[in-house]
Amino acid sequence: MNKNTTFTIGLFVAVTCSAFSPDAVAQTRTPPQQATPRAAAPQPATSPQPAAPPRAAEDGAAVKGGEVIAQVGGNDVTAEDLRAAVASLDARSQAAVAGDPALLGQTVRAILANRLVLKEALSKKWDQQPAIVAQLARARENVIIESYLNTVSMPPENYPSEADIKNVYDANAGALLVPRRFQLAQIVVTLAKDADKAAEDTARKKLDDVMKKLKQPGADFAPLARSVSDDTTTAERNGEIGWVAEPDLRTEIRSQVVGLAKGATTEPIRLDDGWHILKLLDTEASHTRPLSEVRDALVLRIRAERADANRRAYMAELLKQTPPVVNEIALSKLLAPKPEASPVR
Repeated sequence: MNKNTTFTIGLFVAVTCSAFSPDAVAQTRTPPQQATPRAAAPQPATSPQPAAPPRAAEDGAAVKGGEVIAQVGGNDVTAEDLRAAVASLDARSQAAVAGDPALLGQTVRAILANRLVLKEALSKKWDQQPAIVAQLARARENVIIESYLNTVSMPPENYPSEADIKNVYDANAGALLVPRRFQLAQIVVTLAKDADKAAEDTARKKLDDVMKKLKQPGADFAPLARSVSDDTTTAERNGEIGWVAEPDLRTEIRSQVVGLAKGATTEPIRLDDGWHILKLLDTEASHTRPLSEVRDALVLRIRAERADANRRAYMAELLKQTPPVVNEIALSKLLAPKPEASPVR
């Protein structure tokens, strides 16, 4: 692969921060939608219990494909059924199910619920309705086409090479940059923007008292935050907010935090909900995520890109070998608006 190859790896751009970042300190951003395993469907309101629970595999014994995992309404869910359901999920969902027995249980219940729905639909000959027959035919065609295209477009097992991976990694170093982060704690003195003079005087008096205590020799930020901060969530943690990336800091906060010495506190910062006094606990310099950390996801994305390119090339070659004939005049009329009927006189 050429070293100038560009590659879309947006999944690496967002940096996961495990710590809590209150909205008051962080910029307002739309959180990314969290991926949810498709198989983890909501459990039905009523779940009929099997007449006799299926026998579980003995400890240490491998579960055979035909072994019954669950039963409902005379229908069995075998180990093979469950493996097939999990195999149909994307890689992230498969990992989630593998690491969480509760999700696996939800998958079983989803299969059971679907079996009950199918049984009821078939009893009403739902599959024999003309519209459903047509949909089933199209679905069958799509399954055949997609499965075949996936086979012919799949890159070889040894793709990408280590050189390919390194070239893509180097070409996208900018997208893999983790911004500088700050570990912060805060003391909050709340005051609404539309507060009356009495409330403002009370808040300012409390703020002055807090600042006076912080400036005393040997002042300890943590117990003071725990005892006087109006933000109860962070007060319970000695005022600690956690790690916040520099781009996520509000402008008013960033201007005071950047350049602050470790262990130092800011002057009171007026925000919409009141005053915030921040202490810088630690700083993590910006850095590029190492190849070892992103390699697996990078390989998946490279293979997906190559498979997509192979698919397009395969389809183009088929059309080249058997050129289609399209009636353009009839095609243009197909979507043309129908003339309005003349009113009856």
